[in-house]
Amino acid sequence: MSDRVLLTGISGFVGGHIALQLLKAGYTVRGSLRNLSRAETVRDTLAKAGADTSRLEFVALDLLSDAGWAEAMAGVRYLQHTASPFVIETPKDPQELIRPAVEGTRRAISAALAAGVERVVLTSSLAAIQYGHESGDRAFTEDDWSDITSPDIGAYATSKTLAERAAWTLMDAAGRHDDLAVINPALILGPLLDADPGTSSMLVRRLLDGRLPAVPRLSMSVVDVRDVAALQIDAMTNRAAGGQRCIAAVGTFSMSELAMMLRPAFADRRIPTAELPNWLVRIAALFSRDVRSNLHEIGPIKRVDGRRGSARLGRPLVSAAEATIATGQSLIERGLV
Repeated sequence: MSDRVLLTGISGFVGGHIALQLLKAGYTVRGSLRNLSRAETVRDTLAKAGADTSRLEFVALDLLSDAGWAEAMAGVRYLQHTASPFVIETPKDPQELIRPAVEGTRRAISAALAAGVERVVLTSSLAAIQYGHESGDRAFTEDDWSDITSPDIGAYATSKTLAERAAWTLMDAAGRHDDLAVINPALILGPLLDADPGTSSMLVRRLLDGRLPAVPRLSMSVVDVRDVAALQIDAMTNRAAGGQRCIAAVGTFSMSELAMMLRPAFADRRIPTAELPNWLVRIAALFSRDVRSNLHEIGPIKRVDGRRGSARLGRPLVSAAEATIATGQSLIERGLV
């Protein structure tokens, strides 16, 4: 069997970095797109980043359609399933996030099982771990699962939790538990490969654009996209990764702390560090769906134990400061802020 990898969501932030590292490592990459009209743009982006794109193929796949999945798995040794909707503003109908995430995961893994793919690596999220729990002074680990019955959980966390649960259920039913490896990244920052800012960089973009007089008291765990990609690729062949989840995070930081990381590197920009009181954020949420969608982030700090990721790679992960600054530099270089 060839070392061909089917990579869903190749045009995304994480997917692009996974493709770049796979191609540099000598793999043949078959990337999925909803529309093949984007294929040459993706190829050009990866070539400019230093990849040999002679081993890059494309296939059209839709998370909500059965068409093409069996054919896409032909000759594939590993599946990297990264495709899943990710938005800042929760849609009015939560199923717009939940249905493609869950159904797409089922389609991808069912097709991989039918084709005898050697290992499946799923990009899940920390959102499948840390939501819906009563507050407590402990760090979340890979043994934790978000409680989708909680009134405090959002549509995105629900989508990632249900999608990952579906993946484990399918693999277990096939008797192949250890042939699934899951990466659970925190907020993913780091360098952009193209001029699409995506959703992950939005937080840094807002800190740099000068429009915020102060920041809400939100805290989040972060990780660099280059480390997420490295963990995804390691999980294809690392025996220790089989049948396990792996949190990808370097720590938990407030928006004010992230802003302080940016200030020395962008001294010419007005970067807010003062914090807004929670009551004012809640008033703003009455008039902004964007703010309302993220109110669940206000409250006790959700700390996580990210030691497994560092142990897998045999090195410290990229620091939060380096990841945050790299995001800011990319946004400025590409004229996005």
